[in-house]
Amino acid sequence: METGSPGSPGSGETTAVASVEPVEPVWSGLPPGLLRMRRLLLVVWLGLAALGAGLLPGLLVGPAWAAFALLPLAGVAWGWVLLGRNWRSWRYAERADDLLISRGVLWREETVVPYGRMQLVEVTSGPVERYFGLAGVQLHTAAAATDAAIPGLDPAEAERLRDRLTALGEARSAGL
Repeated sequence: METGSPGSPGSGETTAVASVEPVEPVWSGLPPGLLRMRRLLLVVWLGLAALGAGLLPGLLVGPAWAAFALLPLAGVAWGWVLLGRNWRSWRYAERADDLLISRGVLWREETVVPYGRMQLVEVTSGPVERYFGLAGVQLHTAAAATDAAIPGLDPAEAERLRDRLTALGEARSAGL
C-alpha cells in the first residue's frame, strides 16, 4: 500500500489555498449642487432663447411665428433629462495606488490616474460655481492624454482631495 508524502494528493491532508478576491473600489458621486447649477443654466439660457425665438418673430412677422418659442422649450425638457443622466454617470474612487474617474452615458470612459504620475493637482472654481458652493479638481500628469478632472465638488472635499492626492503623489514619485 502506498502512502503519499504530506501535502500530496493521496496523503489525506488538505491544503488551504488562499483566494485573493479583488476589492471593489468605493465610488463617490458628485454632489446634487452641480446638477442644480447645470439645470438652472439650461433654463436661463434656453429660456432667453425661447423668448428671443418667440417674441421677435411674433412681433415682427406675425403671431403664428411665435410658435418658434416651443423649440427652445422642448430643448429644456430634453436637456433636463440628459443633464440628470450625465450627472449620475460621474463618479470617482480613491484606491491604494491610483485614482479612478468614471463618466459617460453612451460612451463610458474610465480614467485611471496613478498617484506617482501626477505632476499637478489644482482646485478651480469660477464665479457661477462659487455662487453655488462648488469647485473642481483638475489633475495633470506627465502624459497630456491622461489629464483628468472631477467637476462640481464641495470646496472642502475638493481641497481634501487635492491635499491627499498631492501627498500620495509625492510619496509615490519619491520611490521612482
